[in-house]
Amino acid sequence: MTVSDNIQRPLGAPRTYPEPKAALTLIKPITWFPPMWAYFCGTISSGGSVAENWALVVLGVLLAGPIVCGMSQAANDWCDRHVDAINEPNRPIPSGAISEFDVQVQMYTLLFGGWAAAWTLDQWCEHDWPVVTVLVLFGSYISYIYSAPPLKLKQEGWRGNYALGASYIALPWWAGQAVFGELSLDVMVMTVLYSIAGLGIAIVNDFKSIEGDKALGMNSLPVAFGIDTAKWICVASIDVTQLGVAAYLWAIGETWYAAVLAGLVLPQMFSQISFLQDPVNNDVKYQAAAQPFLVFGILTTALAIGHHTF
Repeated sequence: MTVSDNIQRPLGAPRTYPEPKAALTLIKPITWFPPMWAYFCGTISSGGSVAENWALVVLGVLLAGPIVCGMSQAANDWCDRHVDAINEPNRPIPSGAISEFDVQVQMYTLLFGGWAAAWTLDQWCEHDWPVVTVLVLFGSYISYIYSAPPLKLKQEGWRGNYALGASYIALPWWAGQAVFGELSLDVMVMTVLYSIAGLGIAIVNDFKSIEGDKALGMNSLPVAFGIDTAKWICVASIDVTQLGVAAYLWAIGETWYAAVLAGLVLPQMFSQISFLQDPVNNDVKYQAAAQPFLVFGILTTALAIGHHTF
């Protein structure tokens, strides 16, 4: 089957549907966890009654992960389909496992479904201003300009990586907090800064693609600054951000939470030793060892904010 079988089929020919595995691969389930976790942390930081309103948690987690993040992954593959045909011919679109028509159906179903789910949350929470819907609309726009020309933020190191980090941390966190409480300026600023750590994680993923990025004109940070400089930018953005948040928690009186967060940074720094020695070959090893501590650090911060608020 070619990528146009479902578009150019003869009149009256039976409809060909994509394999379920291909449709699922397109939206990359492995990428759903960070925004789902950030939404959950937003609900915790609100100090609201999460257990009594579990349906709001479930709908929001589905919105942040399979729906909005899944849509962004489908859009990314759609925009990169011609490049993937050269570099990753086994991806669902260039391999023909799913047609371009079905990609668009899946992409727009998730897009409009996400808007509907966000509006439902706003109505459910009786928001005077549809804050969740606005956040999802903005997130949809970011995912589009991240992948699509002429902006195509993924081609630009700083802006692209930060857009990715903020989409995975700040935006879903804000949505979760808005559903269960009120967004405050200090929390918005803190999560925007926390997204710098997400920028660092995004840089980790760039080291394995240096040669391909150079060939395709992708200005990732390892390409722009070289491996030696980029690896230090990477670890510094991850460590300094978290230590800065720990200092903020200490300053507002949440000393125990600040100490726990600082303690969670230490094993990440230990894991960075081998990464700094060879970031190209040790990127996966580093992420497997360090990211659980980053994840629990985000939860620790959410618990601290929730405890401080109420």
